[in-house]
Amino acid sequence: MLTHYFPTQSSEIKSYAELLLTAGIERGLMGPREAPRMWSRHILNSLLLTPFIPEGATVIDIGSGAGLPGIPLALARPDLQVTLLEPLQRRVDFLEEVKIELGLDITIIRGRAEEAKGAYQVVTARALSATEKLLPQIWHLIAPGGSLVALKGSSVEEEVRQAEKVISRLKPDTVVIEEPYLEGIESGKILIVRKGAK
Repeated sequence: MLTHYFPTQSSEIKSYAELLLTAGIERGLMGPREAPRMWSRHILNSLLLTPFIPEGATVIDIGSGAGLPGIPLALARPDLQVTLLEPLQRRVDFLEEVKIELGLDITIIRGRAEEAKGAYQVVTARALSATEKLLPQIWHLIAPGGSLVALKGSSVEEEVRQAEKVISRLKPDTVVIEEPYLEGIESGKILIVRKGAK
């Protein structure tokens, strides 16, 4: 299965998993209880975003933490230009070490979404803020015609209802909830909020 999803980077994704299970847990970036679920819940789960990211897209992973979902995306999709944005220095240090160790061509920025600059075709986030809070924080980072593509929990429909005022103010083109099926990967819900092209 790894060679299916990581055809050219299967040894790198294994090395990344090992880093999460060792240094990631030692430094408190991942909880020790997450170890048995590292692949299913964290690494492979990140790939649920891939069907919704266009070929060659610029992607920014907001609040990247230990590099999820940004690093699995970069390894599964070498066509993407991936930037990891993370406010905490100790996490940035870990991400820099992973970048060097795996020879990754990614950009790492220390900072908060509200203060970040640039325009990206895809903004992604995982287990970050509720939609109502997240959208205003990241909206300026989405290029015209681009999208927020976020991994969400089972209560995403309720989150979207609670964000109605924010959504009506931002006037996105579309707000869609997807539940993709990828072979061998636990399903999850993806929130896609597309910005107008103008």
